[in-house]
Amino acid sequence: MHRPSDLLRLGLGLLAITVVLIIANFAHGTTAGLEQDIDKGTQQAPPLLISVTGLASSIVILLVPVAFAIERLIKRDGLRIADGVLAAVLAHGASLAVDLWVAQAAPDSVRDALTKQITDTDLTTPVHSYLAPVIAYMTAVGMARRPRWRVLLWAVLLLNAFAILFPGYSTLFSIIVTVLIGWSVAYGTLYAVGTPNVRPTGQTLLAGLRRVGFNPVSAKRVEDADAFEGTESGDHGRRYLVTLENGPPIDVTVVDREQQAHGFFYRVWRRLTLRGIIQNRSLQSLRQALEQEALLAYAAIAAGANAPRLVATSELGPDAVMLVYEHIDARTLDSLPDEEITDTLMRAAWRQVEALQSRRITHRRLVGDALLVDSSGTVYLTDMRAGEIAAGDVVLRMDIAQLLTTFGLRVGAERAVAAAVDVLGPDSVADSLPLLQPIALSRRTRTTLRRLAKERAQRERDAVIEASRARKDTKDHDESGRTAHGAVQKTDRKSLRAEKNAEKRAIDDALEEAREEDLLAQIRQQVLLVRPQAPIEPARLERVKPRTLVTFIAGALAAYFLLSQLTQVQFGQVFGEVNWAWVGGAALFSACTYFAAAMALLGFVPEKVPFPRTVVAQVAGSFVKLVAPAAVGGVALNARFLQRAGVRPGLAVASVGASQLFGLGSHITLLLVFGYLTGTEHTPTLSPSRTVIAGLLAAAVLVLIVTAIPALRRFVSTRLRSLFAGVVPRMLDVVQRPRKLVTGIGGMLLMTLLFVMCLDACVRAFGYDASYASIAVVFLAGNALGSAAPTPGGLGAVEAALIAGLITFGVPKEIATPAVLLFRLLTLWLPVGPGWLSFSHLTRKGAI
Repeated sequence: MHRPSDLLRLGLGLLAITVVLIIANFAHGTTAGLEQDIDKGTQQAPPLLISVTGLASSIVILLVPVAFAIERLIKRDGLRIADGVLAAVLAHGASLAVDLWVAQAAPDSVRDALTKQITDTDLTTPVHSYLAPVIAYMTAVGMARRPRWRVLLWAVLLLNAFAILFPGYSTLFSIIVTVLIGWSVAYGTLYAVGTPNVRPTGQTLLAGLRRVGFNPVSAKRVEDADAFEGTESGDHGRRYLVTLENGPPIDVTVVDREQQAHGFFYRVWRRLTLRGIIQNRSLQSLRQALEQEALLAYAAIAAGANAPRLVATSELGPDAVMLVYEHIDARTLDSLPDEEITDTLMRAAWRQVEALQSRRITHRRLVGDALLVDSSGTVYLTDMRAGEIAAGDVVLRMDIAQLLTTFGLRVGAERAVAAAVDVLGPDSVADSLPLLQPIALSRRTRTTLRRLAKERAQRERDAVIEASRARKDTKDHDESGRTAHGAVQKTDRKSLRAEKNAEKRAIDDALEEAREEDLLAQIRQQVLLVRPQAPIEPARLERVKPRTLVTFIAGALAAYFLLSQLTQVQFGQVFGEVNWAWVGGAALFSACTYFAAAMALLGFVPEKVPFPRTVVAQVAGSFVKLVAPAAVGGVALNARFLQRAGVRPGLAVASVGASQLFGLGSHITLLLVFGYLTGTEHTPTLSPSRTVIAGLLAAAVLVLIVTAIPALRRFVSTRLRSLFAGVVPRMLDVVQRPRKLVTGIGGMLLMTLLFVMCLDACVRAFGYDASYASIAVVFLAGNALGSAAPTPGGLGAVEAALIAGLITFGVPKEIATPAVLLFRLLTLWLPVGPGWLSFSHLTRKGAI
């Protein structure tokens, strides 16, 4: 069992180690003063006390782990001991690695904080390689979860800390780091290899039922036959149907720590990202989970809703609890065929929701397997664990939006809305429209909506392909008929254009007929028919988006890197010696890249598109780079520009994809060529550099890994297929026009050449003459990292890669840093103003 809480503790341990090392590095005066105070105190300790403490700690630190191991083996819990031994071995290795790092690569302030001078040549060990394994062992075997052993654990730690601190064999920071390493390695091991399963056995369940007054005969696990991919883990426990010696059967729900661990990170993410919505506590104890579900079960019945009656609760040992309900002989809504979901049944379900909402109780999971229907048509609400009492208006409306979507997926939007309006009234249903958005729905419903969206898109593509094939068959039939009658004449340009327009209209008509609205849009339309003035603007529920969070983290790292580089450069001295002629040349090269970019795009567009306006669009792309990642903003802008220029949407995307595909190929080819040349600059033979060989080997290993793992292979193939869909047919059109193909490829090569010349001019502007091949390799590698970075314009990643690359090829740091900053100023920041003007101009003209 892999517990997310173990991974969380591992992260906290690593964070604590980082904080301690940062304090030791920057607060050198504080650490030195603390050591002096400790030394003064230890000098006053009696020598006999120090000797006795050392002897006792040496004995206890061996006896306590062995005694606990014997106790666990007697109780047949050998797996815990195995986990502890593995954690101890890994902690010993981690301790040796940290010792090696401190001795050879750590800053002097960190070394001074973790070690003490014993003799003129010897220092104490930074991490105690015998104490860290003991701590890892004790933590991994679970001594801290047992009260008596917990006391012994703390006694051992304190006794050993005194034994090595008072004689001067260690420092306080060394002891703290040692404890944190053992603690972190233990939880990392537990998460990696898993902990023994704590799921209660059948005998434990039957014994627990007897303790609360039942006489069970058998218990049968009720499998979730209706569950599928996308169902929220942790929404309901393990269910059992228990037969009794006397009386009707009962339903038992068992919740244990393993079941609670499922969906942990998903719940944490929802709690962090959603605003105004109270999520269940991510780290909830078993007793809290028991009390919450019991409270909601009683509250639902008190509100007048139909729900299984809770008759008993009990603990099943330290790692599981159970809840006993009256058995209801009913089927889930998911198991009913569509024809059995009548309007009467839907109104009955809405009346249960109305009863809950009258007491401000929410269900929070109104999906098909949470609604039971018995033979008489009575609807029962189950799985109330995720619900809330005294809920706010937003959460109450989310329940309405969820049930509207649940019924809409089965019977359609019209009937689902009509049943809700009959029970709740038009106002309550209309008020839920702002919450009718995927993020407000359950995880299972979002999965279903995504699957339906893919099926709609596939039907639209099939319709377009069928229309294109039918049009082609008609054209071939007409041509064959004219040939049979001897009426074939040379087709002029005007008739050819008319045929293309007719084909375009046919495909557009087919696409319009095949286009379907998604379910949520259909529900909105049905509600607006009843209440036209209903608010439809989606409520903002997201506190932070994943892309925003990644961009913020990447930007913070980039800012830290740039600031650390800038503090080591004497800008006054460097800029006082700058050659402004080379700066002007770099600016000219940067300006010419937009013409090359226009050539690279239009070379893959067979249709006629004005070249000057395309150049303006490329300038506008410099503004878009600051609001989107570099590899995303330019693609979207170019596709939009081509569509506005008269190119069909599918062909526009295919043209941009073709240019991107050729750009990727030329980028890799140039990188290999220039990398090869860098290896021949200082050698008489044509031998490639080690960098190229290492890069090729790394690429080969990456390709092998992707092709060997089915999940990665499917992920990559799906992304590439969606990115370059329609590229091959588009390339066939371009190949038939050699002038276009030469323009596109020549524009790509020219754009790369101009950027390399710009970077080279920036380096020469500060008085350094680097080889052109080295500059090319640095730019190509840095540009690749910038395209993959999630920050706008590759901010931070490009600067870091270019500076590191230049330094690697021998450019001094004092020149590499300002040269790269000048290059980014000319290619990223200065074009923002003209880019914004171009973007505004194209927007007013309707060109984007």
